[in-house]
Amino acid sequence: MARKTGMVMLVILMLVLVAENNATITESPTPQPQPTGNLPMYGATPGSLHPQECAPRCTTRCSKTSFKKPCMFFCQKCCAKCLCVPPGTYGNKEHCPCYNNWKTKRGGPKCP
Repeated sequence: MARKTGMVMLVILMLVLVAENNATITESPTPQPQPTGNLPMYGATPGSLHPQECAPRCTTRCSKTSFKKPCMFFCQKCCAKCLCVPPGTYGNKEHCPCYNNWKTKRGGPKCP
């Protein structure tokens, strides 16, 4: 009886692994940033910041959150990699594709 249960579990595990292996992930094209008159584009386009400019940009980005410490940590980490921070305190990630597309292991956004 235990042997049959073990075999059934093994077959189920193999089917799950095969299904995961055959799954494909497709990404939609990232929209390109459109310059607007009311948003400052300096620092909001990929690679337009210098590393020393990350802290003030992240301070502005994280100014309205109640989780300032983790917001600043991840914002500065993302800024160091992408050299841009989206304008405003929330959203506008389409202005910085690297910042927008960097995901956690679970697939959630890494950058605030």
